[in-house]
Amino acid sequence: MKPILAFDVYGTLVDPMGMADLLAPDAGGAAESVSAQWREKQLEFSFRKGLMRMYEDFGACTRQALRYAMASHGFALGQEREDELMAAYLSLPAFDDALPALKSLEGDYLMFAFSNGTYPALEKVLGHNDLLAMFDGLVSVDDIRSFKPDPAVYAYARRATGAMEQPLCLVSSNAWDVIGARAAGLMAIWVQRDAGKVFEDWGIEPNAVIRSLSELPATLNNL
Repeated sequence: MKPILAFDVYGTLVDPMGMADLLAPDAGGAAESVSAQWREKQLEFSFRKGLMRMYEDFGACTRQALRYAMASHGFALGQEREDELMAAYLSLPAFDDALPALKSLEGDYLMFAFSNGTYPALEKVLGHNDLLAMFDGLVSVDDIRSFKPDPAVYAYARRATGAMEQPLCLVSSNAWDVIGARAAGLMAIWVQRDAGKVFEDWGIEPNAVIRSLSELPATLNNL
């Protein structure tokens, strides 16, 4: 039985590090470091808010993480510039392999975008990259006011995608997301975009590891 596919968005389909160039006027030579810490803190803040049951949507986490990353590097943003960067985050560039891979799977699998982001944010960033029309639907954690890797989020994804009698397979470049999905009983494929990335040794393994989404069709055929 073919699985239903659930694609993570940030880091898997679109590149959060695409903000580095836009940060150059504000952070100069530290722009890449600021961008990396922005992403790191965005995730950390979402994890903490989920554990604390103090939900604020992913946009709030993103804004707070931007402020932290800038301040920790000794920079400050005015409100107008902060708003500009937040708006730009909704136009992150897609990875080159994203659209061709989705097109190659179209018609053979039910496909959903499954993200910590809100529906308006997902519609914007996926639409900006011509990816939105590739999906049969969107699934946002905003519906249940928690964040990946909360097991409740993956259980909700099953219900939202209709994957109750057939497997649901997460496709994600985030190892913590893959571990969360596998722990919750889903299938999961890890997209190892960086050869230097090490998968955490928790005794929980992905069903497959690929280096590019271009490998996904063949990998799915062999699962």
